Amino acid sequence: MNFEHLKLFVRVASTHNISQAGEELGLSPPVASMHINRLEESLGVRLIHRTTRKVSLTEEGMAFLPHAEEIIQSVVVARAAVGSGDAQPQGTLRITAPASFGRMHLMPAFKAFVAQYPALYIDIRLTDSIVDLVEGGFDVAIRNAQLQDSSLIAKKLAVDKRIMCASVEYVAQYGKPETPQDLHHHQCINQAGLENWVFSTPDGPLSMKIKGSIRIDHGEAVRDACANGMGIAKCATWIAYEHSKRGEMVQVLEDYPLIDEAAIWAVYPSSRLLAPKVRAFIDYFSNYYGNPPYWDK
Repeated sequence: MNFEHLKLFVRVASTHNISQAGEELGLSPPVASMHINRLEESLGVRLIHRTTRKVSLTEEGMAFLPHAEEIIQSVVVARAAVGSGDAQPQGTLRITAPASFGRMHLMPAFKAFVAQYPALYIDIRLTDSIVDLVEGGFDVAIRNAQLQDSSLIAKKLAVDKRIMCASVEYVAQYGKPETPQDLHHHQCINQAGLENWVFSTPDGPLSMKIKGSIRIDHGEAVRDACANGMGIAKCATWIAYEHSKRGEMVQVLEDYPLIDEAAIWAVYPSSRLLAPKVRAFIDYFSNYYGNPPYWDK
């Protein structure tokens, strides 16, 4: 059984694309397909269903996958024990991330990341839609929403702190709310899906659902409306910190912090074999954002 064939099979299982998996390992599509055929011949079973649109594992392929991963991991560990082997990140790293966070906090960091890992080719998709990692052939996703798919692994990169904000113009005209209940007498900007605001108070958690006059489905637009004096809003610090530094927005209700366990996560398909390129991405950005992240300092 050929070790390189096993590595290719594991990548095919993750990407659902023989050509892409082969490219990541420096193989042309015909050679990659031939390697999979030879692996199947050596085992005497078909491991992969092939169609014109995608490939998927057969029942035998699904049963064989964890054993292939274990063999590869054992070889990697064995090579590391004697100081041999090449675990340098290489190939294509396919990433998906929310559009706003990606523009503000991924793209500025990639120049140094690419310089550190020159053998990597970076393929990024910025979208606010939750994409299927396996179906889309992505290696890793950045998410700041609760993980729903239990077949995925999530590693926290940074906390995602939320605060109540208002513009200097708004505060000058309408004043600051002193308690969460005062929000009923203020203009409030709701973000679709985040209308429920839970505050920490001396009497315990206080949940409020404010019916504001504005409801927006995009975080940057909520921030911009708030910065333009249109009302009080709940904002992630990573999206509002630059406006705060410039003195355009201020925090309100500081004595009643929001109860929110949101975080920025790196999410990837479940596997006991974490590709070096994914590990490099997670380690780099965990360090880049810091603890606390730079936008909260």
